[in-house]
Amino acid sequence: MVKILLEQGNVDPDGLDGYGQEPLWRAALNGHAGVVKILLARDDVNPDTPDNEGRTPLWGAAVNGQEGVVKLLLGRDDVDPDRPDIYGQTPLWSAAENGSEGVVKILLMRHDVNPDNPNNDGQTPLWGAAVNGHEGVVKILLEQGHVNPNKPDIYGQTPLWGAAENGREGVANILLERNDINPE
Repeated sequence: MVKILLEQGNVDPDGLDGYGQEPLWRAALNGHAGVVKILLARDDVNPDTPDNEGRTPLWGAAVNGQEGVVKLLLGRDDVDPDRPDIYGQTPLWSAAENGSEGVVKILLMRHDVNPDNPNNDGQTPLWGAAVNGHEGVVKILLEQGHVNPNKPDIYGQTPLWGAAENGREGVANILLERNDINPE
């Protein structure tokens, strides 16, 4: 259907909806890898166009755990893998918050993704994963050499604090098993 529409010549493949999202953004968010491939093959589609909240197609794919689409977008030189939205949340941050282990691993394989990049509230990807109880993501992030497990947000809340407040016992135990965690 997408090919037929694009062949009509009167369809803008990079047109924005009321949210500032283009067809590629929606296809990426929903994991339609075939549509993403078709759109990425065109010269008139920008693969890194942010929507009204600064969220790119990569961000959309990452937040929904669309590993195949994330790989397709990261195969492009014109996609910024660490671009934050207006809230300071990068694709890694959003994937970590939602527990998308596969996407987190894919993004962390890149040298241009900061695993400890905080959002506007000072909350890191580890903080987002810890608060939401995503034990696998917490373990993956803690394996990174550049992640500070004690880094507080702007309210002074650390990943351990967030895990404890939200009853995330498994995450709290993972953090407390480390020698570099400050339980205070």
